[in-house]
Amino acid sequence: MKVDVIIPTYQPGKRLFRLLDSLEKQSMPLESIIIMNTGREYLERLITGTGFEERYPNVKIYHLEKGEFDHGATRHKGVQYSESEIFMVMTQDAMPVDCCLVERLTGALKPDIAVAYARQLPGKDSSEFEKISRAFNYPEESRIKTAADLGRLGIKTFFCSNVCAAYRRDVYEESGGFIRHTIFNEDMIYAAGAIKAGYGIAYVADAKVIHSHNYTNVMQLRRNFDLGVSQANHPEIFQKVTSEAEGKKLVKEAWNYFKQNKCPWRFPGFCLQCGFKYTGYLLGKHYKALPRTLILGITTNKEYWT
Repeated sequence: MKVDVIIPTYQPGKRLFRLLDSLEKQSMPLESIIIMNTGREYLERLITGTGFEERYPNVKIYHLEKGEFDHGATRHKGVQYSESEIFMVMTQDAMPVDCCLVERLTGALKPDIAVAYARQLPGKDSSEFEKISRAFNYPEESRIKTAADLGRLGIKTFFCSNVCAAYRRDVYEESGGFIRHTIFNEDMIYAAGAIKAGYGIAYVADAKVIHSHNYTNVMQLRRNFDLGVSQANHPEIFQKVTSEAEGKKLVKEAWNYFKQNKCPWRFPGFCLQCGFKYTGYLLGKHYKALPRTLILGITTNKEYWT
């Protein structure tokens, strides 16, 4: 079985070498690693004089301008450069925990499974708030999600993350692949379509990557604005399964965490961060009523609007 990995990059640092080294040491060998790089000068500056081509002979680099980047279209273009029956999508800041990531993730792609995504663990420097969020979204137990789970899981049924996910090529081609123009959420939009087509989504808890961000409250607002926009633009998917219920569950879980760890005074700060998230989400959901200058001031993806 041939497997490729597709990694969009933008101004990558030396951590990229660590990621590539880790992928090269996987128990299941990769056919190729396809880098969809935005901004040629940044990557070329990083790899010049490192013997990159000799060190990573199976890495293929394709450059695009910043204005060309799109979360869905760029990844789809990377898929077109792949000829393998399974491809993985990762981000440049995800780091495999061990050498079994590819084997475990691709092993979950049974005939009735369209995509399998990995568990994301917080880094050593992650804030307490980030650790709670990671534990909430990426629990210890694996799970297969299908249309039968919509009543119980709601929007979590469609949850999937291209931080690290493996896709069956035949199902991808059959469905038309990632949406070509989207501000965000191309992974969940794809997963929702796959579930509606009768396939399952696998969460593989023992396929692990380190991936987390210590976003400020303002950064959380901006990120969740883009999330709200993506949901507003796809009512056929998100109208009947909103995110609000999951937000309430997260707040409840956070309270239990702080109470059990005898630091309840930290809970108000967590609630404040959730308030910024929800404000951004609501603004995004109603972006059509906002002036363009405000939209461009909030979004993290100005290229989408131009």
